[in-house]
Amino acid sequence: MRQIIQHFTDDDLYKFTMCCAVIDNYPRAQVKYAFTDRDNTVYPEGFGDKLIEQIRMLENLRITDEEIEFMKRRCPYIPIWFYTYLRGFRYDSKWAKVTQDANGHLHVEFEGNWSDTIMLEVKVLAIISELYHEMCGDLDDIDLDAYKAKSYRKAERLIEAGCYFSDFGTRRRASFAVQDAMVGAMKECQECYKGKGRFIGTSNVYLAMKHDLVPLGTMAHELICAIAGMYGPQMSNYLAMEAWTNTYRGALGTFLYDTYGWRIFSFNFSEGFANMFKGLRVDSGDNYEQLDLIVEKYRSLGIDPTTKQVVFSNALDTDRAIAIQKYAEGKCIPSFGIGTHFSNDFSGFRHLNIVIKLLGVKITESWTFYNETCKLSEDHGKYTGNPEVVKRFMEALDFRPSTK
Repeated sequence: MRQIIQHFTDDDLYKFTMCCAVIDNYPRAQVKYAFTDRDNTVYPEGFGDKLIEQIRMLENLRITDEEIEFMKRRCPYIPIWFYTYLRGFRYDSKWAKVTQDANGHLHVEFEGNWSDTIMLEVKVLAIISELYHEMCGDLDDIDLDAYKAKSYRKAERLIEAGCYFSDFGTRRRASFAVQDAMVGAMKECQECYKGKGRFIGTSNVYLAMKHDLVPLGTMAHELICAIAGMYGPQMSNYLAMEAWTNTYRGALGTFLYDTYGWRIFSFNFSEGFANMFKGLRVDSGDNYEQLDLIVEKYRSLGIDPTTKQVVFSNALDTDRAIAIQKYAEGKCIPSFGIGTHFSNDFSGFRHLNIVIKLLGVKITESWTFYNETCKLSEDHGKYTGNPEVVKRFMEALDFRPSTK
């Protein structure tokens, strides 16, 4: 069977940066994750068995000297000790449990040390996406040259519109080859086409190395979710910002704020944090409404919002990014992380709407029970977790989705 993930750093940067912060701040934490298919997809017969085999294949991955030297050069904010950890890191398929029920639905769970299992999410999602398309025959007729041309035109439009944008497409890509072709085309466009905007890089560390780009990323919702499970959601954003600052000392200063909505984050976002972090990432809700709230918050703290970066990453495509760029000019420093639209934009087959989210956490292995956690965000359809836990967190936070 062909191994889908063939490189240790064929992964998003934020998994490495979060792993480092977890070891630095919560080295003994234990976690549980669960897979969600928002479209309740029926997977091909035998899919679960093939997925298990692919996860076992991860056990043969080793980080190379070339990958480490690239990360040291391009990611100087990562402490040197972390590379010693990565040299010794080994995947273990025992961390994952995979089943496929009689109706063809897929069930995936991870459990173990947070510093270990944190490295599974993106790789396993990428495997599921590519394996699904492969088993359905979707990849047979893909014309990579045509996809390169299509990607080049997207980059051309975004550069012309003044957008600073990056590829965030690893998790739900059609295949590694498709993402590779797309990143290469956008790099070529950046070098050949002159405009106000810029293709600034990719979240995929291996592809950044291959194409000599900057790997981009900071954190995911799981950091805030885990802290909320351990200590409660009210101060989870504050504690996450403290932990992040402890590890990165002001570097990697784009905070993902929407785990429990804008309102509670805004209470935790003090003048000190607002000055320290270079910006915020919008990943749910109405992009325009969220930007207005961010601008208003900075102004209330006496900070000029035009000096702050706002990264938009909420279900973007080329047209949406260009429209937001026009609205955001003069309000902030906008940039865009675009995922599925870059790495899985084909007519004739649909992309999977899949996530893996952290559901339980305990601060040390000596605890006899997990504390459940959940994710709320600004999109009602994106709540993840046990419905009873979601209800409890909403009550604890007096949760109210933002309104303009």
